[in-house]
Amino acid sequence: MDGMGILSAPWKQLILRALESNSHLKHSSYIQLATIGLNGRPSNRTVVFRGFQENSDKIQINTDTRSRKIEELKYSPFAEICWYFTDSWEQFRINGRVDVIDGLNTDPVKLQIREESWFASSIKSRLQYLGPHPSLPSLGEQPQEFSVDPSTGPVGAFCVLIVDPDQVDYLNLKSNQRLLFTSRLNENGEKCWTSEKINP
Repeated sequence: MDGMGILSAPWKQLILRALESNSHLKHSSYIQLATIGLNGRPSNRTVVFRGFQENSDKIQINTDTRSRKIEELKYSPFAEICWYFTDSWEQFRINGRVDVIDGLNTDPVKLQIREESWFASSIKSRLQYLGPHPSLPSLGEQPQEFSVDPSTGPVGAFCVLIVDPDQVDYLNLKSNQRLLFTSRLNENGEKCWTSEKINP
């Protein structure tokens, strides 16, 4: 185990490198997000990686406030991301706490993050938040045509998930290397990372 805490997240560089080397593959930005269901069972789905928050190791995901994962995160705010890069044979399992930023949030900084994320999304992506309530039975009606004014801010159903990692399990199947990154808070309250080589 490394004796010294590392302020910046060393695993983030591994992800950025993997994203770059797999950038020709559209699916490299798709990640699996597992939460704890209200029944205590795992609940998993594929979501889109929307980037790291500026100058941090926090991962951003856009989602619909009406989706089941929001209710699950209110029940238990912990989740795990599983991210596999098919060209470089690298897997990241990222454990952490999730902050849900919806339109009812009172923090102006978080509301700005939500707004910036909305405007960074394509019009097609924004339109999905105007559709019928996810997971409810389809009534078989003709799909409604929705439109969105490109200059209008986020609709009520749009929210941002911020995953704040505390443990990252990295596996490289080409080199047969596995590293476990763990965070802790130092005496100044800053997050520090340590890494340990473990058996694949």
